[in-house]
Amino acid sequence: MSCLHKRLKKTKSEEEAFLEKARRIAHENGKRLGLEGDADLKFLLVGGELLKIRSSSWKRNRFFKLQEDCKTMWYESHKTFKKKQTFSTDDIESVRKGRQSEGLNKHTDPSVEEMCFSIIFKGSKKNLDLMAANGTEAKQWVSGLDKIIHNMRNLSHQQKSEHWIINCMRKADKNADNKMTLKELKHFLRQVNVEVDDTYAAEIFKKCDTSNSGTLEGEEIKHFYNLLTDREEVGVIYGNYAQTEGQMSSKDLLNFLLTEQREKVSMEDALKLIEKYEVDGTAKQNERMSKDGFLMYLHREEGSIFNPAHKQVYQDMHQPLNHYYISSSHNTYLMEDQLKGPSSTEAYIKALMKSCRCVELDCWDGANGEPVIYHGYTLTSKVLFRDVIKAINAYAFKTSDYPVILSLENHCSVDQQKLMAHHLISILGEALLTKPVGNTMPSDFPSPEGLKGKFLIKGKRLNKLDAALNNNNITIEEGTVSEEDEAADCKENGHKSKSKKSKIKLAKALSDIVVYCKSVHFSSFEHAKDSQVFYEMSSFKESKAFNLAVNSGTAYIHHNIDKLSRIYPAGSRTDSSNYNPVPMWNAGCQIVALNFQTPSKEMHINQGRFLQNGLSGYILKPEFQRSLSSQFNPNTGPWLKRKTFHVMVISAQQLPKVNKDKDKHKSIVDPLVRVEIYGVPADNASKETHYIDNNGFNPMWNEKFQFNIHVAELALLRFVVEDYDSTSQNDLIGQYCLPLSSVQS
Repeated sequence: MSCLHKRLKKTKSEEEAFLEKARRIAHENGKRLGLEGDADLKFLLVGGELLKIRSSSWKRNRFFKLQEDCKTMWYESHKTFKKKQTFSTDDIESVRKGRQSEGLNKHTDPSVEEMCFSIIFKGSKKNLDLMAANGTEAKQWVSGLDKIIHNMRNLSHQQKSEHWIINCMRKADKNADNKMTLKELKHFLRQVNVEVDDTYAAEIFKKCDTSNSGTLEGEEIKHFYNLLTDREEVGVIYGNYAQTEGQMSSKDLLNFLLTEQREKVSMEDALKLIEKYEVDGTAKQNERMSKDGFLMYLHREEGSIFNPAHKQVYQDMHQPLNHYYISSSHNTYLMEDQLKGPSSTEAYIKALMKSCRCVELDCWDGANGEPVIYHGYTLTSKVLFRDVIKAINAYAFKTSDYPVILSLENHCSVDQQKLMAHHLISILGEALLTKPVGNTMPSDFPSPEGLKGKFLIKGKRLNKLDAALNNNNITIEEGTVSEEDEAADCKENGHKSKSKKSKIKLAKALSDIVVYCKSVHFSSFEHAKDSQVFYEMSSFKESKAFNLAVNSGTAYIHHNIDKLSRIYPAGSRTDSSNYNPVPMWNAGCQIVALNFQTPSKEMHINQGRFLQNGLSGYILKPEFQRSLSSQFNPNTGPWLKRKTFHVMVISAQQLPKVNKDKDKHKSIVDPLVRVEIYGVPADNASKETHYIDNNGFNPMWNEKFQFNIHVAELALLRFVVEDYDSTSQNDLIGQYCLPLSSVQS
């Protein structure tokens, strides 16, 4: 939500008045954030020179400062058309102190460690690598930004809304006289993404201008704000249940929770909500909930569609590793496409911070004897294997404590393989699993709980695991194995000969640290059952996996009850697009690897799948995908417990503008909501509301939908909000995806 505009040049007195107003506004916003009088906030509001670093040769001084809304960072730019640039603190994922980004680590000297920091943005926006004049200032920049981000995220929905609307009102007041003319009112409405005709705007204005002065000020502006933010649809719902002198008694609230929300709650739960969210002391004393308290409850986790109990690890984490879906990334090192984009340690950090638990490393011989990671047979840039392992070690367990699998695609010479093994052992230390848990020959996988804080290596191995444990280990320094299936596919797409599967030499040092994830070629389910042990796993190209899931669903599920399966995108996806992961999960596949760097429906679905269970990156598969007696087939059944899912799309608030490049008059969104179900083929469905003309501020639909669900345990629910366009593809405004089993009910 942005409502900035260019400022015209002012006289000296106007500038002084403007600066005084800015100071007052900044003070009010700081107070609203709980940072009144904070020294770090004051430091950011004054701003200062920072050295912006892009490379060893590109380092430029730029002035940065926090704007008076205490949310927007402004900095000067020497670009022809962008002399001044801004970004919102909402767009910041994290602020890293020191030389903790790939750029700063590469382009600065260790002696300036204390002066450096990086701003890491959400999505694909590049990091901002900066250096302050000294360590004290760097610390203030980091501390101030961290406080703003933390406090802004902890504001309630109502507080965030108020913060935004009030600041937009101030920016609409172009002459800074604390009054609002009709023209300024119309400008403000455009800023908050609502289109009204001149007649309606004049009616609102006249209704609020009780002094007939031709401007709104003081209480009149407050009245206008109340009119604008009144939630009519909430008022209707509240009115239907508030049967006690215009308020909700605890009995009325319980009736709402049971009837409307379909929750399994008691009177005790209703009283707890009143105690927690009621803002009026008298109402709270009388065990009642006012409309303001009700609105507060709706915007908190108890009113959310996502079950708050699922924000924590709530599943049994003591099952064998292959009984879980594992959040997995393909070609993790790539930031963009598969042909010429950059490779970076940052890509690993972003994936790991999103709870990805299986990352891929394509390893090739590098200069000076050091192995590198990049996409072979392409123009993608290279990154040192050693630097990648250091980054993985630093960030692997910041979001989740559960094990991380390093999937190696090895193209290196034996000497560089030995160096790979050395880096893995020396950098990862005791966190690297180099022998089976318990030092005895296992018959099954250990659990995620038993492997907390551990790294597992997936790759080729020269012999069976029992040979190593029985002291029948090979004494030679190297041996020959077949190359990875994905490597062979990569060659095929690179127009190399596919006559016979290549053999590669494998260093014993690298072979020995492969324990529970030994890569083998898949021939058939029968061969795997008869000849492969549990720790021998196969990788499947998406087309092969999809074919097996459709034509041999039950057999694939049984295969995955005993072993691990990894799925990877087709080599033809050079744009880093993604396949649909749902059919693979339906067949019980655990490691369904996607291109994490590509925002897409498929990644939204993946994020939805792993939203539950404390963002651990591990989701326990349904019982019918873990029992050998199960005859479940995702394509034909048998369906165990059919359900009917009811959902009502009521309204939205403060949707952002998405088509800013279009004509200003047409920039107001025409929103619609689509409700989608993804699961077994019989459950896949989509229904959408009508679109609302020119209203992104408070559109209302009030439409009910019903879905028949055959396998709720595998179903995912996705809400998509789009800006309707009759002549071209709709623009995505936003989306939210979650497991149907995590819907609060």
